[in-house]
Amino acid sequence: MSGVHHYHYPSREEFQQRIGNVTAPKGLKTAALVAALLGMGLFAFGAATGEQRAWHALHFNWIYLATISSAGVAFAAVQRLVTARWSRPVLRFFEGYVAFLPVAFVLLLLILFPGREAIFTWASREHVEVAEKALYLEPTFFVLRGIVLFGAMTAVMLWFVYRSVRLDVAVLPKFTGAKWAEGLRQKMRAGFGEERRELHSTHSILGKLAVAVCMLFVVGWCFMAWDYSMTLTLHWQQTMYAWIVFMAGWLGMIMSASLLSMWWRNQMKVDDLVTINHFWDLGKLCFAFTAFFGYISFAQYLVVWYGNLPEETHFYNLRLSGVWKPVTQLIPILAFALPFGGLISKAAKVYLPTFVLFAIASLVGTWLHRYIEVYPSIYGVAEHLPFGLYEIGVTLGMLGLWFTCYFAFMDAFPKMRVFMMTAKYRDEVQVPVDPRTMEPLPAHE
Repeated sequence: MSGVHHYHYPSREEFQQRIGNVTAPKGLKTAALVAALLGMGLFAFGAATGEQRAWHALHFNWIYLATISSAGVAFAAVQRLVTARWSRPVLRFFEGYVAFLPVAFVLLLLILFPGREAIFTWASREHVEVAEKALYLEPTFFVLRGIVLFGAMTAVMLWFVYRSVRLDVAVLPKFTGAKWAEGLRQKMRAGFGEERRELHSTHSILGKLAVAVCMLFVVGWCFMAWDYSMTLTLHWQQTMYAWIVFMAGWLGMIMSASLLSMWWRNQMKVDDLVTINHFWDLGKLCFAFTAFFGYISFAQYLVVWYGNLPEETHFYNLRLSGVWKPVTQLIPILAFALPFGGLISKAAKVYLPTFVLFAIASLVGTWLHRYIEVYPSIYGVAEHLPFGLYEIGVTLGMLGLWFTCYFAFMDAFPKMRVFMMTAKYRDEVQVPVDPRTMEPLPAHE
């Protein structure tokens, strides 16, 4: 990345003293839990009383947070594939995103079973006339596809993070985290062998898992973007649509993880480990993916505009008219213009208040993007903007649920990749080694 990082880290004993007992503030965890209970309680009340907007609010927030959470693990997998060293101090902040995925899987089951008819017009109110679409949306096939794809993604990502965390738990025998994970930590320590061999065997396993994580993230979200977003209207199909859906999640991930990296840096007082150069690098990634997200979004719009085919233009005509127009126009300002124009300079990346401002603008913009993906397809031409108690309440509930999961994970395991920052042989992974013989692998392997 910036090329100016210095890889000189404290000893494990110092890591234990400095970050071993740091936890998220109790008040913040309580606030997240209260928000989760109130927001999800509101959703449960709406679902029980037949208020379909409760399901719609759950659905677009599920897409928003599920894409971001899975993207966090995919980012960690990419760092493994390129054997990055710059990101070691901050990577656990990304890996913590995996904690929401099991909860997201349960929420997906709610969407697929009791919520399907309230969310998907083709499941209750609209007849599927095209034979191929009717086959693709056959209820059993539709449900199984979602369970298998998101279930496989969740399982592989959990396994990837488990193998990564295991190294740090094993070399910090005095680390004591949240009680709920005590059994997991004991299991991680029990099978840990000679350190150099563990380094290379784990690095090899993580390499294989990283490939699976990245493939499942891209292919899985292509299908899930079609299923849970595009098919909300049966008369819309576009080749760029799936990319826009999961890249919005990727952009939200890099923005939110940058904010969390700043927060954990202050919370743990590790300015010497998470340096301003890390935020320069993260800022460059935020800028780059803002540009890419803007590019693919405009590419889709441009093709639809100059093609001028009614089966395509109706999607934008609806969103650029009536009550939907102000929201649609706000999205490119928040999700593209502000962060792109702001983060183009180095000063805005390394001066954290401006970085925070542009990251928050991007996160709000991509959240509105999810809203405008889902709601116009369900409501069509509306007299009043369906945005009120359920949209705000369920959003706060989902955010509370996400942070509750995230803090539970971060309090249970070491908050940094201590092993890869302190192991004597850590840089041997730059040249792949056979973990059985400890000899460098031939180039073709």
